[in-house]
Amino acid sequence: MASDIPDYSFTTSGAPIEIRASTVLPADRRNVELRTADGLTLVGEFAAPVGHTPRATLVTLHPLPTHGGFMDSHVYKKAAFRLPALADIAVLRFNTRGTCSPRGCSEGAFDGGEAERLDLQAAVDWVVAQGLHHVWLVGWSFGTELCLRYGSRDPVAELIEGAILLSPPLHRADAADLDTWRASGLPLKVLVPELDDYLVPDDAAHRFARVPQADVIGVDGAKHLWVGEKYAARALNEIVAVVRPDLELPLPSVWTGPAAVEQSPLKVD
Repeated sequence: MASDIPDYSFTTSGAPIEIRASTVLPADRRNVELRTADGLTLVGEFAAPVGHTPRATLVTLHPLPTHGGFMDSHVYKKAAFRLPALADIAVLRFNTRGTCSPRGCSEGAFDGGEAERLDLQAAVDWVVAQGLHHVWLVGWSFGTELCLRYGSRDPVAELIEGAILLSPPLHRADAADLDTWRASGLPLKVLVPELDDYLVPDDAAHRFARVPQADVIGVDGAKHLWVGEKYAARALNEIVAVVRPDLELPLPSVWTGPAAVEQSPLKVD
């Protein structure tokens, strides 16, 4: 069963606070349901700047659900906690088919990246239907495969500005998918951890060389799951650098104003 939006308890300190892993900054948060072309309902959450239209919108695609990936995978949660307030960026997180989280379970069953193309389409269609512009895909691990395989093809390609990839394994996405991305001309930022389990920076640079517009960045010390605030913050800064190039970076590490602390989620049945 889907949960209600978390009831964060916001307080205002008399002094700036350090932004930590569990810090929740103000946003207009609401649960959403996405409807796929094959009739499934996917659950998610949308977080937007309070009181005004976002300058950009991220559609996030989570890591492999059969290995623990879901909409709450930590980099995406931190994006939703911080970016609406710090960068005027909206964040859509959702569970692909057959995936569960404290938010709830999306209908259907995992399809290895095949029928998930309809999940990606449903998410992009939803943000466009909200009147949002400057839509970017952000994929992490398995999510990068969905970006590469389906993001540069219509009907998605005509609705997005480009994509940012975290830890692309290039297992399901192949040379033909990279060639399609090259032909689309869409920007592509590729963040590759130095200590990744599947694809390290030198190999990534070689394989993405067939996409001239791909900007491949190796991240020293990082691992596939971007564990640690240092690396999560680096990922968020790289994302913002692409979608809000007008902003001064790095993002602030302190905050003055209302803030909350995320409590540990309940176990999903």
